[in-house]
Amino acid sequence: MLSWGLIIALVAILLFILLFMTLGDGLLKEAAQTMGVDGEDYSVIPDSRAALYGGGDSKHKPDFVPQKAHFVELNRGFDINLIGKAELPKSGVIPTVINGVYAVNMADFVAMAAMPKVLPEIGSHVKAGDALFFDKTQPEIVYAAPVSGTVLDVVRGDKRAIKSVLIQADAEQVYRHYNLPDLATVSRADLVDFLLESGAWALMRQRPFDTVANPAQPAKAIFVSTFDTAPLAPNLDFALQGNETSFAKGLEVLTRLTDGGVHLGLNGNAPTAYADIHVKGVQHHWFKGQHPAGNVGVHIHHINPINAGEAVWYLDVHAVITLGKLFNLGVFDTLKVIAVAGADLATPTYLRAHQGVSVKTLALAFKGDAANVRYVSGDALSGTKVAPDGHLSFYDDQITVIQEGNYAEIFGWLLPQKGHPTISRTFPGGFFPDAQYEGDTQTNGEKRAFVMSGQYESVLPMDILPQFLFRAIMSNDLEAMEGLGILELSEEDVAICEYVCTSKQPLQKMLREGLDYFREQSK
Repeated sequence: MLSWGLIIALVAILLFILLFMTLGDGLLKEAAQTMGVDGEDYSVIPDSRAALYGGGDSKHKPDFVPQKAHFVELNRGFDINLIGKAELPKSGVIPTVINGVYAVNMADFVAMAAMPKVLPEIGSHVKAGDALFFDKTQPEIVYAAPVSGTVLDVVRGDKRAIKSVLIQADAEQVYRHYNLPDLATVSRADLVDFLLESGAWALMRQRPFDTVANPAQPAKAIFVSTFDTAPLAPNLDFALQGNETSFAKGLEVLTRLTDGGVHLGLNGNAPTAYADIHVKGVQHHWFKGQHPAGNVGVHIHHINPINAGEAVWYLDVHAVITLGKLFNLGVFDTLKVIAVAGADLATPTYLRAHQGVSVKTLALAFKGDAANVRYVSGDALSGTKVAPDGHLSFYDDQITVIQEGNYAEIFGWLLPQKGHPTISRTFPGGFFPDAQYEGDTQTNGEKRAFVMSGQYESVLPMDILPQFLFRAIMSNDLEAMEGLGILELSEEDVAICEYVCTSKQPLQKMLREGLDYFREQSK
């Protein structure tokens, strides 16, 4: 039998634990209020419903999702809430930027040959939509000029490899006009030929490998994601305003290119205007969750996964609108809504500009030291660093301006002085996922041994084991790479894994090297 002394000791320990949890709960709520978030949403004492069901009542479809709709709730992911999101104008009107130098960069196209054939001469004038160059390994795919203007230069790099084509834009845009096929009667082969000749084909990419879609390999399905969950990402519902007819027409064009259906990924976190667009042959799918819930790779994985020998095509919202304008208006118009975001900007804002717009043309105004910022084409997780005189990448709709992390914190992780978004509850930020932070490029640690921690699996909402996949990539094991799902992934899908990586491994770079190796060996 237990002695009275032991019973009293156990009761005392239990009371101490309850007291500690109660005090800790109060301190946590108070700290949450200090960080500007609702303290009632946080507690040291676990919610039994959340523990059992992964979020309590959130398992039910939101009211704005039709009851019979395909709905996927993702229980893994991580949102990085940065200060500096572009604000939607109350009037709904944003400036349109036309003047300046535009660039089409060869690095924006995966597997592009080092020496594509540039068609116009330097100094000649081109219309928007005129053929600009083609890849000699796939001469049927023509890349079109995004704007009308004068060809300023063909920029070359090492061994005279062509890096980009620069165009000085006209103040008034001049468009090439097309003889449009009749969508109601055109054959798939003739439609493909028209899109190749018009320059619009480059808007479509394919998985695996993220290359421009191969016209010789029909897609088993086509995917379009209508929302972006990356840090400081633009509001794509705003991009749709005024372009509803063009977006619907673009979807109609896509339905003529595949027998496998067109899949539209909708935002299950909030009501969306895309839900009102219904086109025959287009299926709606709702996704709710944290980043990377908006990634098209996540949608493909949960709807129609890629198997060996298959190809899935995908487009972004702006590409579908451009495709629709081509068939509605007969012109190749790449004008799109661009978010210029970042905490260092005086006014993070939205602008309209064409593909390849110059960063200088965006006329950025800074609050602080403009010399200590980094320009990123795309989001802070998976975007590309560009020079101050650089340009927006072909498929991007966001310029992120972020502080350089060229500083050191005393004692590093042991006594962190600055708040960081983190999944680890060894830091205060781990308890406040809704808090906002002023981001920078600091990695908060150096590359170290590649340890098995399970962190990647906790944020990637796909039935893939990233730790084992990256080990297979490091050992060039093609069979293991394929079996572990490399064909379904792109850099943007593993960017969140790279962010939470304790080992500070360059996962996006490693994945691209693995994909390129697999593609070369598959020829």
